Amino acid sequence: MSLRCAGLFISKELSASSQLATQFRNLNLTSMRQAHFLKNSPNAALNKTLLDRYRHLETPKDRVQATYLWIDGTGENIRLKDRVLNKVPSGVEDLPNWQYDGSSTYQASGENSDTTLIPRAMYRDPFKPGKNDLLVMCDTYSADGKPTPSNKRAACQQAMEKVADQEPWFGIEQEYTLLDVEGRPFGWPEGGFPAPQGPYYCGVGADRVYARDLVEAHAIACLYAGIDFAGTNAEVMPAQWEYQVGPSTGLKASDDLWVSRYILQRIAEEYGIVVTFDPKPMDGPWNGAGAHHNFSTKAMRGEGGMKVIEDAIKKLSKHQERHIRAYDPKEGKDNERRLVGRLETSSIDKFSWGIANRGSSVRIPRGVATAGKGYFEDRRPSSNCDPYAVCNALVRTCLLDE
Repeated sequence: MSLRCAGLFISKELSASSQLATQFRNLNLTSMRQAHFLKNSPNAALNKTLLDRYRHLETPKDRVQATYLWIDGTGENIRLKDRVLNKVPSGVEDLPNWQYDGSSTYQASGENSDTTLIPRAMYRDPFKPGKNDLLVMCDTYSADGKPTPSNKRAACQQAMEKVADQEPWFGIEQEYTLLDVEGRPFGWPEGGFPAPQGPYYCGVGADRVYARDLVEAHAIACLYAGIDFAGTNAEVMPAQWEYQVGPSTGLKASDDLWVSRYILQRIAEEYGIVVTFDPKPMDGPWNGAGAHHNFSTKAMRGEGGMKVIEDAIKKLSKHQERHIRAYDPKEGKDNERRLVGRLETSSIDKFSWGIANRGSSVRIPRGVATAGKGYFEDRRPSSNCDPYAVCNALVRTCLLDE
């Protein structure tokens, strides 16, 4: 059997000594590539220790630095700006609304560009020195007071309020890929490819895992912030990782996921590494990246819950097109590259489900089937999905029968 990589065929029948030499050569190229990249990355070249000289300066106790976060008009990128508050807020309701130039974020025209930020959730800020400094997740509103097109949170909140008595829980598995500034997966040999997939998933070793320290820093920062952070693992493609948030009730998992994405990208800035949530960053025999959503209700988690799960899956089977449109920011165009019916994905055109089947649209974990209750995993959402849109679609189809 042979492996096709960028039009070149690498014979599997290489001798053992030739394979070993290739591995050492790739490792050397990787090390040289990383050293060259870090040396020439503007962010990584900065001396980070200089900031510590200022972090220890005493600031007024009644002043709080608040970093307002929002989703821009692309539906997949975070923007932010900071403001200083004159008192420590006791809750999100104490935070003032704010405005920004929506014409610079693909959300308004220059003639009427003021766009409003309304704070919805707040977190401890792992990047600021003050113990009261905050990250503030906001949603966005146009000049007419209506949600901007990229504000999927408003509709999601309406749905969650209608089904609050059913206690919907969400757990989200966020996959992502690390790149250098030239767009090459981080740690991949220059001008070539690493060995085929197989040894990298949950792997250990310098030839299998890249940038673990960044991943662990992200986990610590998310826990500090107050995110329901559940864990991390190296993924199937080298330079690809996953972390999980939840399970959380209602909107919190979606809020947490957006804030955790921001924290990840901020930490990656310091390492001089680029984070991409593209669902298919590398063509060819490499796994894509998803954001699997694990969903349950009080009835699904209770005795006899398997029947409730199966009923919900039947409803999902009737709305494949609707959910595909909701599951990536480009209404299915990004997922077309990922959901191809192989490499642990289902077909974008056909709904399927199964027990412990990672090639299906919806998977019921083996443990859930054995217990007869629990949750199901929707494997269709892309890694760059808006979790508000995904959770909204799940609730409206499964619980509101829309």
